[in-house]
Amino acid sequence: MVIACFIQGAYLLELDRQEKRDERTGLAPQWWRPFKYRLLQQLVDERDGSIYGAVLEWDHQAALSDYIPFRPTRAPAAVVALRGTLLRAPTFRRDVVDDLRCLAWDSLKGSVRFPGALAALRDVARRFGAGNVCVGGHSLGAGFALQVGKALAKEGVNVECHVFNPPSVSLAMSLRVLGETAGELWGRARAWIPFVGFQPAPDSSGGNSESEAMASLAQAGMARWIPYLYINTNDYICCHYTSDAAGGRVTVAVPVDNRGWAGNGAGKAGVATMLMVSKGPTKFLAAHGLEQWWADDVELQVALSDSKLIGRQLRSLYAARIAGR
Repeated sequence: MVIACFIQGAYLLELDRQEKRDERTGLAPQWWRPFKYRLLQQLVDERDGSIYGAVLEWDHQAALSDYIPFRPTRAPAAVVALRGTLLRAPTFRRDVVDDLRCLAWDSLKGSVRFPGALAALRDVARRFGAGNVCVGGHSLGAGFALQVGKALAKEGVNVECHVFNPPSVSLAMSLRVLGETAGELWGRARAWIPFVGFQPAPDSSGGNSESEAMASLAQAGMARWIPYLYINTNDYICCHYTSDAAGGRVTVAVPVDNRGWAGNGAGKAGVATMLMVSKGPTKFLAAHGLEQWWADDVELQVALSDSKLIGRQLRSLYAARIAGR
């Protein structure tokens, strides 16, 4: 996947900085130049100067030099690529603090990096048009990408979002799940307890499940922001996205064009599109790695997800849209 290559470039931008490699000797440009993109902006953590992301734009001049007069149909005009955790001293502490923030609160809005990533995404969406912009991230960067994409969607700006191995474990989410489970069990218990008195009228809406509400939004054309989640079930950091998927409806292999862009047919009818590895790395470190997503032998399947975890993460977005109808 091309977006995964751009994210690898974001990782290497920080490593180039740490190794003091200049533009001539740097490794990062090798991950976007072959696709005819150029670096527009580095996303820098002002506290320590570390680079946590990159903004890339389509390089029309480079494309013309290779006799490519037009940008491919599915290729975005600009991409915001956000890296994950680097286990190196210069940036290790900042990265791990955000990892712990995500683990504890299931949110990265308190991070210094969040407003920078959101501002960069908002700027390119305004400049190139939301339909021509994509945001992507891996691991911790996937958490940022998902949350800044959601924040922008709340403003009515829907950009394409690709997240690889997004974190699916948090203490806050676990507590909410326990609370919801307890409420569900209490509701079942009350149904068995005889009660004389007022009986609440039955729900005339025909059902109040969250999935039905999201389905109605999709039919109404309101569920337009549909993130793409790339999941390896052998990666215990992201595997919980599939652990509670209702039925696990895996359908067809993901449609990809000849440049590696995800096809138009994926995810239009759902709330999120989940692309799961059907053949790939099985050991954790490799299953969580970014390189599996551009490997020639990886096989993916698309699942139209009914994951409760995705529903919880997007709940506030859909609640806002219901209120605004």
